[in-house]
Amino acid sequence: MSSKDNFGAIVFGTNFGVNTHVAALRAAGFEVKALIGRDPEKTMERAKWAKIPLALTSLDEAIALPGVDLVSISTPPHTHAEISLAAFAAGKHVVCEKPFARDLAEAQKMLDAAQGAGVVHVIGHEHRFDTTQSLVNQAVREGVIGEPRMLTHIMELPMFADEKTEVPDWWGDASQGGGWLGANGIHMIDLARNLMGKITGVSASLSTLSNHGWTAEDSFSIHFRTESGAGGVIQSSISDMAPPLFATRVAGTKGSLWVEGPSVFVADTLGQRELEPSAELVYANMPPSPNDLVETNYDVLCASANAIAPYTTLYTGVREQMRGNEPSHPTRAATFEDGVIGQRILDAVRRSDREGGWVGVD
Repeated sequence: MSSKDNFGAIVFGTNFGVNTHVAALRAAGFEVKALIGRDPEKTMERAKWAKIPLALTSLDEAIALPGVDLVSISTPPHTHAEISLAAFAAGKHVVCEKPFARDLAEAQKMLDAAQGAGVVHVIGHEHRFDTTQSLVNQAVREGVIGEPRMLTHIMELPMFADEKTEVPDWWGDASQGGGWLGANGIHMIDLARNLMGKITGVSASLSTLSNHGWTAEDSFSIHFRTESGAGGVIQSSISDMAPPLFATRVAGTKGSLWVEGPSVFVADTLGQRELEPSAELVYANMPPSPNDLVETNYDVLCASANAIAPYTTLYTGVREQMRGNEPSHPTRAATFEDGVIGQRILDAVRRSDREGGWVGVD
């Protein structure tokens, strides 16, 4: 076990990195030593606002800083491999945002480097630590509804419905890993994997509802099948002009489970009841980032307090791992291995959309 009580971290990314990762790292007991971005002026302004002592634009300079144990990556997905590989070469632990990579080959290279370095490697699937999602996963894992057979998971939002919505250049560019599938679909796929088991095939369509001029999608619909023969539908849009719609339901051999707001319900032969989370699944509410960092709907996504609390739980577990201990939270963090599996599924979804048919996931 490491004898260190305090760990130093650096954060790559001046949007979600500042709005969420910096706050979560500090709440989990890390010292944030530097902020790294592409735009010198913006990086300096954001570092000053967040009270981070250094603002840098050089990858090599950042990785070489003394006292850095952890590298947090919250940059566009096409940059993840370069930063991760440099961090692993220097023996640093890494937490990397999703989308994990641009494609499977890049994802596999990152995993190989992480395993070769023998360090902690975690993907930013913070929603695994949401109280509601943790409770759903726990109930299914404990057999509350028997064997899960069908999942319905829907999220429809109007946030980017206006064709003038401002997003970073990479977000609307498919070649840079942009789009709603990678930004949100991978979270939904991760939930499906945890609830239903290994995904073996998909039939999917990607679409753009609003005329943004993007090459990346703002909406998707995925039908999947698992190794056990179970299946389900994952559907989401961030440009649906109607009021928001959320639905999560798992039907099993002994009952069904569904989510309403923060509450989880079960229906079986005994009737309907609400499940109560144990104390270890409940986290304290965290304040959102101040409004002076929120100018566009994209900024709203980056500044949500809903991400700070579960990310604090994630980073607390990472800190425990860095000290040589098992994380105390019952939910397991996603690793780069999960990132590779998720990338296989994303690649299959995109291929299914191009070819218009069923695609197996190796």
